[in-house]
Amino acid sequence: ATVQFTFYPNMAQVTGTLTEATDVTPVALSDSKVDVTLAEYGSSVITTALIRGTSFLNVDADAANIIGYNMVDSIDKVVSNVLMGGTNVLYSKGSGAQPTSRVTVADANTYDTTTPRQAVAQLRGDSAPGWENGNYMAIIHPDVSYDLRGETAVTDVIQYQLYQDGAPIRAGSIGTFNGINYIENPRAPILDDAGATSTTNVYQTLICGRQAAAKAFSRAPGFGEQPSIVFGPVTDTLRRFNPVGWYHLAGWSIFRQECMRRIESSSSIGDNT
Repeated sequence: ATVQFTFYPNMAQVTGTLTEATDVTPVALSDSKVDVTLAEYGSSVITTALIRGTSFLNVDADAANIIGYNMVDSIDKVVSNVLMGGTNVLYSKGSGAQPTSRVTVADANTYDTTTPRQAVAQLRGDSAPGWENGNYMAIIHPDVSYDLRGETAVTDVIQYQLYQDGAPIRAGSIGTFNGINYIENPRAPILDDAGATSTTNVYQTLICGRQAAAKAFSRAPGFGEQPSIVFGPVTDTLRRFNPVGWYHLAGWSIFRQECMRRIESSSSIGDNT
């Protein structure tokens, strides 16, 4: 029920020279581990014969579609709750005073270009491996993306990219900026009224490299890396009730704290009222 990941930290640098007639002193290896516990996740709905026989809609197909969306929505939240527990946190200054904690994030502390640049420097300083071309990946809320794309430095890059590959820019993509590949996701967490005032929402943007998270899942028959849609058995006497649901047996954990940074900010178009 628990999967254990074991890894070795880097050895200390050796900068001294060897002595010709003296043997070297062996260094003991050390190791660390991360335990990930498997847990069950899932939900289901039941369609009835009456609704299938009287509805203008294809109820069974619609139920499967709704269940599929709920599966993605739910698992995203489960993983987000784990990763947002990281201990490396930065606070965006924006046009206000520099926050020192979540409860000091004010309406003016929107997402700027300086704080993510600092996050990249810290990640590279911790030797966090990046993704494609060494860039890191960020999950950003559309409200935060709005402020980032309005920054002068970003608009200059956007104008330049229009001449290189204009289609993504015209579609509103942020793309890669300052070593970060931004991905917009409306499920990026919003902490309602968690800032400096009782009306300031705090947005959480996660920037991570490889080895930030660990995932465990069962390879037993009927299980797998991804959740599955399950059509339950029809067990009632008149076969009126058709169940459909989703199921997953998996677990997630932070693998290396050094490979992730969380930036907390407000948004100029957030519901700060």
